[in-house]
Amino acid sequence: MRKGNEMGTNPTISRKADHIRINLEEDVQSDLSNGLEAYHFLHQALPEIDLDQVDSKITVLGKVLRVPLLISSMTGGTEEAGKINRILARAAQAGGVALGLGSQRAAIEDPTLETTFKVRKEAPDVLLFANLGAIQLNYAYSDEQCKRAVEMAEADALFLHLNPLQEALQPEGDTHFGGLIRKIEQVCRALTVPVVVKEVGWGISAKVAGMLMEAGVSAIDVAGAGGTSWSQVEMHRSQDPHMRKIASDFRGWGIPTAEALVQVKQAAPNLPVFASGGLRNGIELAKCISLGATLAGVAGPFLKAAAQSDEAVTQLIDEFKTELRICMFSVGAISIDELAKIPLVKRHDA
Repeated sequence: MRKGNEMGTNPTISRKADHIRINLEEDVQSDLSNGLEAYHFLHQALPEIDLDQVDSKITVLGKVLRVPLLISSMTGGTEEAGKINRILARAAQAGGVALGLGSQRAAIEDPTLETTFKVRKEAPDVLLFANLGAIQLNYAYSDEQCKRAVEMAEADALFLHLNPLQEALQPEGDTHFGGLIRKIEQVCRALTVPVVVKEVGWGISAKVAGMLMEAGVSAIDVAGAGGTSWSQVEMHRSQDPHMRKIASDFRGWGIPTAEALVQVKQAAPNLPVFASGGLRNGIELAKCISLGATLAGVAGPFLKAAAQSDEAVTQLIDEFKTELRICMFSVGAISIDELAKIPLVKRHDA
């Protein structure tokens, strides 16, 4: 396992700082859309319910959320990241939504960084996800490091993220993905909290969903294409013109979120599925629920809001919730369970 104690010598910390800066300052949007524009709801002019009756609450992995929204995993391991995580945690607590931490590898390597992930004090009731890169299971990590990540954050569940393309584009990338599914299976058996596997923005296919279901994961986050392109992020990090060109060519890579969601639900119909990847409003959140998602995740907009203030994050959560409830009202769905049964119409020109 690689070690490091200082900002200047630990490549993991340096990389995390780069990721925050680039996401806030550069255009890293995927060339692909999230695919949700291909679907629409049939408006009901006579919904036969009152707006104030609409209830957006949902129970996910044993925790009640006021709205099926996840502030998706973004950052950690630096002083700035710790500040961002605390802002996001306070807003998640106030808004009654779930929160995913960024990769905790930096703090596993250097325990002095654990404080950047300790947000439970700010968010005592939040559904909180710890996070590690699944690939580290092929680089000396085991269920012990996974347990440490969960304990460090006092988390309710663990995200194991998959990012083969990003690793391939990093000069320091870890690309030994062979045999990884068996390691994931071992972690699922060893941990007492739910293990959720997610991508980072290129989507989960039906084939991979089937493998993960057999491995015993508790849920899958499709994390499809349509939002942040991490190939673009790595392009901005690279000092090598050759690799910058290669990274740029992958800007349009991935499975759009809507397509990934449909594929995963077909392959693993009884498994909770989270939808993330380019979601920008409560209407798209509602579409994801109708397509079979249990929870919808948003990352980039919340990172930008957290860079402004607590209030900006709280306002963004409220916008998602308000738009979701108006959408539910306009299709006659009084609850999330009812919304999940509302069919979407696919546009012929999409």
